[in-house]
Amino acid sequence: MKFKIYIVVISLFLISSCTSEKAGAEKEEPVEVESAQEEEPHEASETAVELTPEQFVIGKVELGKIAPKNLSNVIAVNGLLDVPPQNLVSVSVPLGGFVQSTDLLQGMRIKKGQLVAVIENPEFVTIQQDYLESTSQLEYLTLEYERQKELAAEKVGPAKNFQQVTAQYKAMQSRVNGLKQQLAHLGISASKLQPGNITRTLPIHSPINGYVTEVNTNRGSYVTPTDVLFKIVDTEHLHVELTVFEKDITKLKVGQKIRFTLPNESGRERMATLHLIGREISPERTVRVHAHLDKEEAQLIPGMYVKAFVELNSNTVPALPQEAVVQSEGKDYIFVFKGERQEKGTQMRDFQMVEIRKGVTESGYTEIVEPAAIKDLIAVKGAYSLLAKIKNTEEEGEGHGH
Repeated sequence: MKFKIYIVVISLFLISSCTSEKAGAEKEEPVEVESAQEEEPHEASETAVELTPEQFVIGKVELGKIAPKNLSNVIAVNGLLDVPPQNLVSVSVPLGGFVQSTDLLQGMRIKKGQLVAVIENPEFVTIQQDYLESTSQLEYLTLEYERQKELAAEKVGPAKNFQQVTAQYKAMQSRVNGLKQQLAHLGISASKLQPGNITRTLPIHSPINGYVTEVNTNRGSYVTPTDVLFKIVDTEHLHVELTVFEKDITKLKVGQKIRFTLPNESGRERMATLHLIGREISPERTVRVHAHLDKEEAQLIPGMYVKAFVELNSNTVPALPQEAVVQSEGKDYIFVFKGERQEKGTQMRDFQMVEIRKGVTESGYTEIVEPAAIKDLIAVKGAYSLLAKIKNTEEEGEGHGH
C-alpha cells in the first residue's frame, strides 16, 4: 500500500516539474513589437536657431551677403542750427514812449522797411521844435556873422562885436547839427521837417527781411531804449553750430563734409561743409565748429537740435545693412544662414548666430571688421526676430530646468 502511495507522489512531482519548465520556457520568449523609424532629431545649440516657413515670413527675414560699400570714418557730434549775428535783429526804440500800435505776431514774415510799431512821446515834439527854432536863429546869426565880418575887415566896428557874433554863430551851428543827429536817430528827416508837420509819434521799421521770433510788447505799454520790443531773424543763411570734444579737434579740417539729421527726420540727411573751427576750449573741454549748409531750406528754424557726422575719410569696406547686426550682452552678432532641411515633413531653415567686430556705421550700413570673409547668406532683415527666438528658447529651457 505504501509503495503505491510513493508512486503516485513521484508521478505528481514529475508532472508538476514538466509543467513549470514549459511555463518558464513560454515566459522567456521575447515579444516582437513593430515600431516606425523616427527621423534623427536636429542637434540644438545656444547659438543655433531654426525657423519654420511661417516663422520665416512672420519675422520678415530676408537674406543677403556681405558686400563692399564706400563708407566714411566719421565723428558723431551734436549741435544746433543758427544764424550769423547780422541776420538776427533786436528791435528797440531810440527814446522811451508808449506803444500806440503794433500788429506783429510770432512767425510773421516781414520785409525790410516794413512798419512794425508806432511809439508816442511828447519829447519827440520838443526835439523837433528845438531844431526848427535853432535853424531860424542860425539863419539870423549867419547874416549877422557875415555883416560883422565885413565891418571888422574895414575896421569900422569894434573887433569885440565880431568876436562875440562869431562865438554865437559857431555855438548855434553845433546845436543845430546836434539836433539834426537826434532827429536822424529818431528816423525823422531834418530836411523835410517844417513847422506844419511836427509829429508826436515815431514809426519803427524793420531793418531786415525775416521772420518775427519774439514779441515782447503790446499796445499801451511804456518802453525804454533798453527794452527789446521784437526779435527778427533772417533764415536765408542758416549755418550749423556743432560742439566737438577736445580729443577730436585735431581730426577736423576746413572743407570736410558734414551729414546731419533733425530729431523728427531721422531718415533724411542734409549736407553741410565745415567752414570754421573755434580756437577756444570751453570748461566742458569742447570746441565750437561752424559749418555752412550746402542747400538753403526755408522751413528750417534757428535753434533746431541736430545730430551730425563729420566725414574724415572714405574707404571701401565689407559691410551689411545696419539692421543685420544685433547686440546681445554687450556683443555684436549676425545670423548666418546654414541651409534648409526636412523635419517631420516641414522644411526648416537653420541659422547660426556668429559674433562679429563692427567698424564704421554710415547711411544705414555697418562695416564688418571680423570675420569679413563670410561668403554664406546672412539675415540682412529680421535679425532681431531670430535673436528673440533664441532668447525665448533659453528662457523655456531654464523654466523646464526648475
